[in-house]
Amino acid sequence: MKIVIIGGTGLIGSKTVKILRNAGHEVVAASPKLGINTITGEGLDNALKGAQVVIDLANSPSFEDKAVLEFFETSGRNLLAAERTAGAQHHIALSVVGTERVPDSGYLRAKLAQEKLIKGSGIPYTIVQSTQFFEFLDGIAQSGAEGNTVRLSPAHVQPISSDDVAKIMADVALNAPVNGTIEIAGPERVRLSDLVARYLAATGDTRKVVADDQARYFGALLNDGSLVSDNNPRLGTIRFEDWLRPQLKTA
Repeated sequence: MKIVIIGGTGLIGSKTVKILRNAGHEVVAASPKLGINTITGEGLDNALKGAQVVIDLANSPSFEDKAVLEFFETSGRNLLAAERTAGAQHHIALSVVGTERVPDSGYLRAKLAQEKLIKGSGIPYTIVQSTQFFEFLDGIAQSGAEGNTVRLSPAHVQPISSDDVAKIMADVALNAPVNGTIEIAGPERVRLSDLVARYLAATGDTRKVVADDQARYFGALLNDGSLVSDNNPRLGTIRFEDWLRPQLKTA
């Protein structure tokens, strides 16, 4: 089977490429630095020739509201048009749990726009909505940093490792389209402020984490239902401590 992975050199993409190649499939890792660009269309038609499955893992280089919306709309339209021409049989996109519940987030509004394009494309599809990755904890801490304090929401999160995400994306690619959305999450539900406090303590960061109901998460106020799934999500197996241990060894 020929599978094209847009964003195939990124965090999730590179791992998904490896899994599928090891399983014996023909996999094209697509990215602008490899001459395949969903914004300009460069190399897209050629890369998609003969592809049965396309996995869209591309991400915007900017999270500014206008820029991120333009990225996902332009990239989505170009990619879906090229897939229709190529006769692709399954479009898979990685999105975010909570796209429809957190309208204050420009990023999630952009992902919701991407999802709408997919649903209206006429191409059989599967949208995989994921909770936050453990790998984003450092960036989340930085987003709430105020000197020696990190102010974060105590809302519930259920983070997942990138290894688990890649395994699930590869499995979805080898199965029939669901023409709907599946949700994936980590094995443990915790409070965001508590998790970041544990992460900073483990990595020797002495900043104090303050739980604040009014602290915004990349522009959005959260509640306990904003970023978690109660829709029978598919769960990863890697717990926070298991993910953290090798990170500390390589630090």
